[in-house]
Amino acid sequence: MIILKNVTVAGEATDVLIGAGKILAIGSYTVDERLITQTIDGTGKQLIPGLLDGHVHPIGGGGEGGFATRTPPLSAADFLEAGVTTVVGLLGTDGWTRTGIDLLAHLRGYTSQGIRSFLLSGSYAVPPVSITPSIAEDILLINEVIGIGEIAINDHRSTQPTVHELSRLASQARIAGLLKGVRGTMNVHIGDGKRALALLEEVVEMTDIPITQFLPTHINRSERIFEAGLRWAKQGGRIDFTTCTTEAFIKEGEIPAGQALHRALAAGIPLTRITMSSDAGASPPAFDESGKLLRLETGKPTSMLDAVREAVKHGVHFKDAIQTVTSNVAEAYGISGGNIQPGERADLLLIDDALQIDTILAEGHAIMIQKKWLLPK
Repeated sequence: MIILKNVTVAGEATDVLIGAGKILAIGSYTVDERLITQTIDGTGKQLIPGLLDGHVHPIGGGGEGGFATRTPPLSAADFLEAGVTTVVGLLGTDGWTRTGIDLLAHLRGYTSQGIRSFLLSGSYAVPPVSITPSIAEDILLINEVIGIGEIAINDHRSTQPTVHELSRLASQARIAGLLKGVRGTMNVHIGDGKRALALLEEVVEMTDIPITQFLPTHINRSERIFEAGLRWAKQGGRIDFTTCTTEAFIKEGEIPAGQALHRALAAGIPLTRITMSSDAGASPPAFDESGKLLRLETGKPTSMLDAVREAVKHGVHFKDAIQTVTSNVAEAYGISGGNIQPGERADLLLIDDALQIDTILAEGHAIMIQKKWLLPK
């Protein structure tokens, strides 16, 4: 067992008892001291849940400039060092040479190293390439699969799905999710095309599929898409901001995720409808007007906490910013996690006054203590 002493939870100093990979007690507890294997002093530190990154590319992404532009796979250490203890992995543009089976195998490697790992079936393409004969069977029969994505719309790299095709896919994922006990969420890549979120809006208007079945992402890629995202959120939908922006993309109109969070809250969007994700492993591309690739960047898991810090600088309360990368993500996908309470998996971070990671626990195992990394790299 591990005891975190004098940590700050919800504004109050307390102790947290951890055992068998779970939070056993907060505050008072009774335990045989001989069972305590480690005591960690958290005086002056805030205790927060480990981050849930709801949109990552563990086996790499890219390739829009040819095979030489494919990004490499990410290691478990890449995520753990960034405080990410839960990942939702997916495929992007390339769902043919990068496969769901390879992605699943990579995620199971993460699981063996302490990261809770989930998978979205499919890629940009419609109809999607699944692991089993169908997306619905992927969700039902493969433990890690909790939804579908990232289906691309409003982008010259999408397969230009129709309202009917998108509705059929979303309904299949929803039904399978209901049977499994998850949401069957459809993660939707929103490009910078002319129609913004119009296709999703048509699906919601023409069918009985709830607006919360969809999680449109990259909503901060431009002012036009951001404004469309605010309209979507005001109708009851969720929106996801991508944290792995760069100075070059900001100059071209992308809104840094922390700033986008501040603006969305100021516009009256309920906090619970906003998530942030890193797009780690992807290679955000820039194209010219003819569609020719100009450059690629690579998303990193560390961008999640960077975005949280930026949001705080813009006036967002730290606990609200953290909610967008913890409990809101869990709620969007219909999974557990993102909260500090007895019975929850002990994925926890201690954060210092500078909002830097001091200590990391993944499934109750200490990965970093007082900024000292404990695992081999």
